[in-house]
Amino acid sequence: MSIVNAGINATSLRAPGILASRQCSITPKQLVDRLLIHGLRRAQPSTKSTAFPAYHIEMKRNASSISKASPRAKKPRPEVPEYHLTPSIRDESGGIIWPAPRAQIERARDFILECASAKKKTLIVPDKDADGLTSGAILQKTLVLLGLEPRLISAHLLQKGSNIHEETERAAMAAHGPEYIFVLDQGSRKGPPVIDSPHKALIIDHHWSLEDDFPEGSDHVTACHSPPVATSSLLTYHICSALHEKVHESCDWLCVMGTHGDLGNTLKWEPPFPDMKATFKAYTKKALNDAVSLINAPRRTATYNVPAAWAALTAASSPSELLKNRDLLAARAEVNAEVERCTHTAPKFSADAKIAVFRISSAAQVHPVIATRWAGHLQSPKLEVILVANEGYLPGMVNFSCRIPRSARARTTPVNIIEVLKGIAAKAPNPTLRERLGESFARGHKEASGGIVPKAEFEEFMDILEIGKKPEGGGGGSPKKAKKEAAPKQSNTLMNYFDKQAAA
Repeated sequence: MSIVNAGINATSLRAPGILASRQCSITPKQLVDRLLIHGLRRAQPSTKSTAFPAYHIEMKRNASSISKASPRAKKPRPEVPEYHLTPSIRDESGGIIWPAPRAQIERARDFILECASAKKKTLIVPDKDADGLTSGAILQKTLVLLGLEPRLISAHLLQKGSNIHEETERAAMAAHGPEYIFVLDQGSRKGPPVIDSPHKALIIDHHWSLEDDFPEGSDHVTACHSPPVATSSLLTYHICSALHEKVHESCDWLCVMGTHGDLGNTLKWEPPFPDMKATFKAYTKKALNDAVSLINAPRRTATYNVPAAWAALTAASSPSELLKNRDLLAARAEVNAEVERCTHTAPKFSADAKIAVFRISSAAQVHPVIATRWAGHLQSPKLEVILVANEGYLPGMVNFSCRIPRSARARTTPVNIIEVLKGIAAKAPNPTLRERLGESFARGHKEASGGIVPKAEFEEFMDILEIGKKPEGGGGGSPKKAKKEAAPKQSNTLMNYFDKQAAA
């Protein structure tokens, strides 16, 4: 670039030499203005008209300085194995045990057939989310197809933050006077009978459990030991589709909704999962996935309007009917606004950098959504668990959700959140902490767990993690920041060159 001007003694300024040897970060106009100012400062006042000699300045730069820096290569996202490719367990004959042990599936089918033929009062107790509600809807439609009158079927939806083992819930279920009870997707835990009065109960579930982790006197069918672990809705659909020929055509969309609600809409419906191509052709993936978000919304609102979701789902014959429901649309708008308000909370890390903790306060159940979001974005070689704690959901309690970050899902040794949480609690200086955390601590799945614990005990749990404490040996800061701070500053610049010349 060449700049031609007049009125400055270029020889005295020796500007060409400087400009040729220094990279310039200012615009040509700014350079000319500064040269003129410094030249005029040195000019001696005179009454005679003086003609300033012309000069020519060449601004030369190395090719490397004007060439744009190559864009920084993005770090490749870690490859996560497809869910359906999770190795299955096989029986003695070599067949896969999926979606649950065959004996459990057959007992469940016999139970449903017995219930339908008994013509007695039946109670369905589904969980509050898309997987639980669709499980209940599939079962209800199946019972009606098998001849059980709708007037004999009722549903009980749990209160906010509650579970089927609470005495208030047991009393509310007993008030229906049921002889048959179906508990779907509620998690599995040892406890007293579902209700105290005579009844028969079947637990359909997929949450992690041991053989005796069920209410006393109940029967159960669980998918938790048959990888790839099916959702409760898929398990219910698998059980019921063999009982009546119309279950497939009336409940296939409910199965997809519930499964996408738990496993995500990128799931590939390939073996051992059933072929759902006809379902996606009939309803489209967009309609099905939009319906999932709508059905999930009411239980996340501060008012916890699960009955609205259940009523809409059981009345619908296709997902498109849900897309126009005003109650569901209003609930989703409320939840989206609350997620946006809380999702930008900055994380703090445990001393070993394995746990990222986000603390929020909301009357809405947005902590699982935020945990899932951050699990897809936050990356670190050491990071194992994303923990989002909500102090505003239930009075005096902390509800927290944990997810495995994407960067940790493909590791040789899989992260088991339940074991991680229990291991942290076991390190407590006070050995009673684990008991005080309660039965709702470290429940759910190995990949998605959490808990509902008293605030004081949660703070003890946080103390064990040493949140915010840097590892010994320093180095807790950013390496790039340290390098930037250590770099020496350039002392000879274009501006101080002219200042030196003016002072000479």
